[in-house]
Amino acid sequence: MSAPLAACAVLAAGASARMGGQKLLLAVDGRTLLDRALAATAGYPTVVVASPAVREAVPPAAGRRVVVNAEPDRGMTHSLRIADALVDPESSLVVVLADTPLVDAALVARMAGALGDADVAFPVRGGRPGHPVVFGPRARRALGALPEGDTLRVLRDDPRWRRIEVQVDGPAPFTDVDTPADLAALDPAGGTQTPLSGV
Repeated sequence: MSAPLAACAVLAAGASARMGGQKLLLAVDGRTLLDRALAATAGYPTVVVASPAVREAVPPAAGRRVVVNAEPDRGMTHSLRIADALVDPESSLVVVLADTPLVDAALVARMAGALGDADVAFPVRGGRPGHPVVFGPRARRALGALPEGDTLRVLRDDPRWRRIEVQVDGPAPFTDVDTPADLAALDPAGGTQTPLSGV
């Protein structure tokens, strides 16, 4: 069986409470976390699920659709359901968290290509799972049964699925940014994490 067509969901609706401000509009090496996620998914039809604060920072692009999650307190699962409803049900869905700034286009393509006729694919290192996670059509159909919150790992780890674990040596799948310390760790010199105007 050939691999299903792939689309991407960029989840960018979090409140950034631990950062103390909208982290996705902060820059690392001159590019915001949001811009990095958009670049990583540029080769695919993409749904960006954004908070109202982030929505205006998403530039228009062919194949990109932006929707606002007006209830971000319902968690990541709610954001994914919003994206899922806008994607062909027979496509696989690559879920990119916008606060994983080292995830790039090559990693997205590697994960999308790894799925084949399996239900879930994701990177691992030393037994630790990372991002992005790819859900095939059968796994996507189970989204409606998930509890609300940040419970995507429940869908990823469901024993019903055939899972593909892709061994990755580098840090990209396992690096996320939640706090100022996380951001500083990406650039100890502190010279590139600067808020954009308007933040």
